[in-house]
Amino acid sequence: MPSTTMFNLTKTWFESLHNLHLEFLIIPAVVITLATLIANPVLLTCIFLSRALRQETRYLLVANTLMADMLFLIFNLITVICNTMRAQIPWRVCELITAVSVTAYCCAILTVTLMVVDTYTAVRWPLQYHDILPPARTRRILVGMWVLSAVYPFVVLIMMEIHRSNSQEKVCVCLALISFSFLQIKDPLWIHVFYFVAAFICATMICYCYIRLYMVTRTQGIWQSRFSRARVTLLAHAVLLLLYFAPGFVFIVELSLFNMKDKSQDLRVWVNTANICVFMLLPRALAPYLYGLRYREISDTLMMLVQRNNRPSQNTVS
Repeated sequence: MPSTTMFNLTKTWFESLHNLHLEFLIIPAVVITLATLIANPVLLTCIFLSRALRQETRYLLVANTLMADMLFLIFNLITVICNTMRAQIPWRVCELITAVSVTAYCCAILTVTLMVVDTYTAVRWPLQYHDILPPARTRRILVGMWVLSAVYPFVVLIMMEIHRSNSQEKVCVCLALISFSFLQIKDPLWIHVFYFVAAFICATMICYCYIRLYMVTRTQGIWQSRFSRARVTLLAHAVLLLLYFAPGFVFIVELSLFNMKDKSQDLRVWVNTANICVFMLLPRALAPYLYGLRYREISDTLMMLVQRNNRPSQNTVS
């Protein structure tokens, strides 16, 4: 797509963003992002400072989810601030930000899927669990997931570099939606197929593991109480998983709306801003509490660190 057309499109997008007065979504998004970027490093510190937690697969998965979320939130925050201030950034930088953000988002989805598989494995084969998923193997799997998550967005980045005529062009608004939509001009189907197949595989694995977990544990009495820990945990995880997957499906809708000429620009801007500032932030804001502090070991480690830091000050006062 010619640079003039791209610049005009991003300029129109910016004008619609401010004409609709969507700043009321952007300000809470920045606050939620900053709060999450404070909570996640605290939990990561608890995990990495404890040798016992570092040797357990589920805490390695929690740590990887938190790191992927932090990386996504940082680049999403940069994008939101630049778009709001109408800072013209090079298109190459925008592509790189998009590729890193998509990588972090996909890695988080794969990790929460693996967390469900890990729980199922621990319940289904408790005696063989440590042989199936030891910490060393888990680390290699996590590295593989980062590589797998990075392949698709960086291949897209390379393809866009090849097809772009002007490497010095700048844009008023940097959005993954615009980047992927430009690539769809030649073949609009394969992006939808890729996302659908990936989401279908992850969703199928999650549903299968949860159904099998219920079938295996239904005779153990842990589901009898309406507010049992098993029910509350399952509900919390189900809500969080839904929140992680929902923005991906909304993004597919955005791609479809972007290529529909009869749809208004305001509708596209509304859907995109709501997805970036609300739907994508909700699971990452809840994850530190639902996947972090619900584990007693992490809570105990956090309390020990707090007490250790308060002890010298108490001795000094006495």
